[in-house]
Amino acid sequence: MTDRPTLVDPPIETLLHKVGDSKFTLVAVTAIRAREINEYYNGLGSGHGALIPPQVSSLSNKSLSLAMEELYEGKLQFHRPTAEEIEAERLQAVAQEEARLSETSDLDAFTDALRDA
Repeated sequence: MTDRPTLVDPPIETLLHKVGDSKFTLVAVTAIRAREINEYYNGLGSGHGALIPPQVSSLSNKSLSLAMEELYEGKLQFHRPTAEEIEAERLQAVAQEEARLSETSDLDAFTDALRDA
């Protein structure tokens, strides 16, 4: 008697090891990629060149199954940011907002000076 493949192929346990044994991360990573695959198929013929097609050959036509197979085969990578990277991104966003506000106030000062002249 031959072994039947599991109901979920690739096995969830193997996929969990690829994302640091976090079910939440597994769900989030594969769901995001599944949405990208759906966008790719929905946008075919409309000139969206930034969308990446499925990176695996599969009998499945379900986007979530394709995303899980990509993760299993190492074609789907993710990066969990460190606290330092999150803080650096926050500081960059604050600096960009301050620069935007500075530009707006400079423009306001310029238009006020023109009005007063």
